[in-house]
Amino acid sequence: MIVGGLVVALTGVAPVLAAQAPAPAPPPAAVAPSETDGPKLPADYVIGVADALDVRFWGHDNMTSTVVVRPDGRISLPLLNDVEVAGLTPDQLRDRLTTAGAKFFTDAPAFVTVREINSRQVFVTGMVANPGSFPLGGGMRVLQLIALAGGLNEYANRSKISVIRDEGSKQVRLPFNYDQIRNGRNLEQNIELRPGDTVLVP
Repeated sequence: MIVGGLVVALTGVAPVLAAQAPAPAPPPAAVAPSETDGPKLPADYVIGVADALDVRFWGHDNMTSTVVVRPDGRISLPLLNDVEVAGLTPDQLRDRLTTAGAKFFTDAPAFVTVREINSRQVFVTGMVANPGSFPLGGGMRVLQLIALAGGLNEYANRSKISVIRDEGSKQVRLPFNYDQIRNGRNLEQNIELRPGDTVLVP
């Protein structure tokens, strides 16, 4: 009877212990990756040549790689060899790598972080402190690009700046008056830049 009573007592406690037990950890696929270290991505961003990517697989540190997209639009990864990535969004590449990696390990989703955007460039030439090419960040406008180039120098014609843009088979020239923009006038001239745009500062 004593043994029986002991069994009954333990049986009564078991549901309480079960109720207090911590919930199991979510599976790897449900854990949000940390993919916020890279630059802000434009809404229409797709991976391009010369972009730098961080690629990792859950629980497989030996598969972590920082790679640069080659001129043929591919990257090389351990086990997976060459993978076509140009033209894909980061989410599309993540899904492709997760599928490819499933041949070698299970429950190991891929995570992709864009480390550098080098395929989307804009250019500044003329009377600025540091003319040259710059990565096109999300939502970048003319005034921001001029600031990145170190600002106008003392010889700049501030009212005759223009943006040279390819529109199909022709080039268009879009005006930009620096002083008017700085004073809050004609703000529509401070356009959002596109890949390949050149800001000309005479």
